[in-house]
This record gives sequence, structure tokens and C-alpha cells, in this order.
Amino acid sequence: MQEYKMTLLPEEESILRGEQGETLRKVMQSVVMYGEAFGAEKLVPIQGSPHLVTSFGANTIKPYFEMMQELIDAGLKTQQPFTVDPRPMDFEHLNPGLLRRLSFKLIFGKQEEYERQLQALGLKNENAFSCACYLPEVGNTPRQGDNLAWSESSAVVYANSVLGARTNRNSAGIDVMCDIVGKAPYFGLLTDEGRRATWKVELRSASLPNAQLLGSAIGIKVMEDVPYITGLDRFLGEGLNPATEAYLKDMGAATASNGAVGLYHVDRITPEAVQQGESLLAEGYQTYIVDDAELKKVLDNYPVLWKDKTARPGMAFIGCPHLTLHQLQDWSARIEAALAEAGKARTEVPAYLFTAPDVADVFRKDAARVAALLEKNIHITTICPLMYMNNPLCGKDPIITSSNKLRTYTSARFYLEDELLRIIVSGTLPQGGRQ
Repeated sequence: MQEYKMTLLPEEESILRGEQGETLRKVMQSVVMYGEAFGAEKLVPIQGSPHLVTSFGANTIKPYFEMMQELIDAGLKTQQPFTVDPRPMDFEHLNPGLLRRLSFKLIFGKQEEYERQLQALGLKNENAFSCACYLPEVGNTPRQGDNLAWSESSAVVYANSVLGARTNRNSAGIDVMCDIVGKAPYFGLLTDEGRRATWKVELRSASLPNAQLLGSAIGIKVMEDVPYITGLDRFLGEGLNPATEAYLKDMGAATASNGAVGLYHVDRITPEAVQQGESLLAEGYQTYIVDDAELKKVLDNYPVLWKDKTARPGMAFIGCPHLTLHQLQDWSARIEAALAEAGKARTEVPAYLFTAPDVADVFRKDAARVAALLEKNIHITTICPLMYMNNPLCGKDPIITSSNKLRTYTSARFYLEDELLRIIVSGTLPQGGRQ
């Protein structure tokens, strides 16, 4: 057997000797080699349920499907049922037209086959497709201190920061293999030292900043480091509640996409910050002051990637990452209120609200409410807007959004929430806007 620097338990060495089959040996070897590349001293048990980042059956990742099939043929499954990121298509609630349907089927031609693989490997259920798997309706909510092997960036930062679980930002494939052996390499954000903050972010804005914008500013500045954020409790209060959790979800997603943040602490709000306070700050930490001028500078520097910068918006995408039930209710009510104020029956720009299937099911129990929203051009869908826009035919569309993550990875044009509401209702872009 190959020699490893990592300290291994007898049962781990047994797997590496192939005593439980060649496929499981290769899985364990991959996990160990991955850990050693990052200096991991050992493997630790995974307590929380898995969440996988790869949800789409794209024809371009054939080797991944071959790996999945080899695992299935060997009779392997994840040690606990798992959730996975959102599906890429929804022809019922977001109908792209015939040509684009054909394009989606070409790009994601392996989707049905891949979903059968997911079911064989341990998929929780047919609704288990959401980047916000930790929402109570979805039920994959790890406890503080649980070790995980997640990969989805927005879920990783939420689990680490808001829930106090422990996971590194792993890659697709590694997440599957860790969850099959039930072990994760012990390094980085799984360690106490790796969870200490090397930046202190002092929020000095006059009012509560837009969550997406604040997260963007922090991510751009600290990159992959751990920030300790002070000043948010002035606006959010102490501790966690559904509104604060939704705010931190969106802020964290922006830190993870505009930078590579996997963990942040918020003074007097997130679990570890409540318990340990500024003792979480590492020696020699740097300080970053965020005031209104800094936030404006970040916003003003967002590029506009539309070919025609004055085009009439085609659609508004809200919910990347997926909306909580609270946010879904709030956004639909705000759009309706804006329509009523403008004396209009329907939005000029179709508004699409993206949420988890289980959240959508709860919301859709009020069929009359959903029907009324459709009449007003407000739609509920459960797919990944980023995957939708990865279709080249769709990515060219003039789409507006309030999501910094979607703005970062696609050509969608970012607007603050009040701006977005006005555009949805009026159909026109603000004069003198960002070009």
C-alpha cells in the first residue's frame, strides 16, 4: 500500500488496501490525496447530511457521469441521503420557446439519466434540488459543530457562518467521495485555527446596506479570508431570526461569489461570534471600513454586459440563491403593492421568483394566491437562474436581477431592490443609470 503522511485509522487503511473492493479503495485514495494536498493531518467523521453541487446533466461532463456509474455499479451510496443544487430547466413555469427548449435538451441531454444516477446514489427525494438546502422546508439543516463536505459556495458559507457547521469549499466529485466514505480531510475551515478571522470589517453606514452590495464589497476586499463583521447588529439586532437569516444568506452568497469567502462571523449575531466575540480575531488581523461612500464605489463599478445597454428588460430574476419562504412572500407582496401604487394590473417586465421545490409547494397550497400572481405576470420557479442563463440563447437576453451572484456569473444586470421594483412595474430603465 502507498505510504501517506496523514494519520489513518485501521479501518481507513483497510479500505486503502482494497479489502472492501477496488472502487471504494479508489474513493478513499482520492479523499486522502485531496486532504494531503492541503496539509490535512487526518480524516474526521461527517455528521451532517450531504449536499452535492452538481445537479445538471450537461453533455460536457461525461467523465463525471462515468465515475458516478462506477460508484453505483459497485453498490456504493452516500452514508446519508443527500440534497443537490437546483435543476437547470423548468418548461412549465419558465417557458423559453421551442428553439430554446431544443437548445436546453442538447446542452443538458443527460439530465434524466443523471437524475436516475442521483437516486441510485442516495438522493433524499424528488424535491431535493435547491442551493438553499438548509431551509427548514427542505430539511438539510446541519447543527453547529457538524463536519460536512459541501461544495456549493452559497451553501458552504451559510452552513459555516449562520449555522456554525464546519465545511471547506470542496469541489464537485470530492463532495460525493467524502460522503461515500463518511469522512472529510481535517484542514481549513474544519479546524479551530482555520475559523479565526484575519479581517475585521467595520460597518459605518448610516442605514442597513443592501445585503448583496455589502457582501460584494466584503468579498472583493478579503477574497478567500475570514472576516469578522461589526456594526450590523445596529440594524438587525442581536441573534438570529428569519429576516436576519435571509439577509445573511444573500450577503454571504455575494461574499462567496465576488470573492471566495467560505466563512464570516457577525458580531453579536452569528453563533461563534455570540459565543466567542472578538477573540475570534487572529493576531495581526487587517481592518476594512465599509461606509456609504465605499458601498457606492462598489456599486458604481459594476460593469453592464448587455450588448445594447439601453435595451428594454426582458425578464427580472429574483432568488439566487433560492428565496426563503419569508422572502418569497415579501417579494410577491412588494411587487403587488408597487403595481397598485402605479395603478397597473400587470408588470411590464415578467418577474420570476426562484425558490426551493419544498418552499414552492408550501406557497402553492394557496392556489388562488398563485393564480392571482400569474395574472399580474409574477411567476414562481424552482430552477437555477444561473444554469438557465448558461444556455447561450438565453444568456443574451436583457435580464435584470437583484442577485450579485447572478450578476457575477452571467450577463444579468444588477439593480438594488427598490430600483428593480420600479423597472418591473414600469418596464423602463432609470435615467442616468450605470452604463
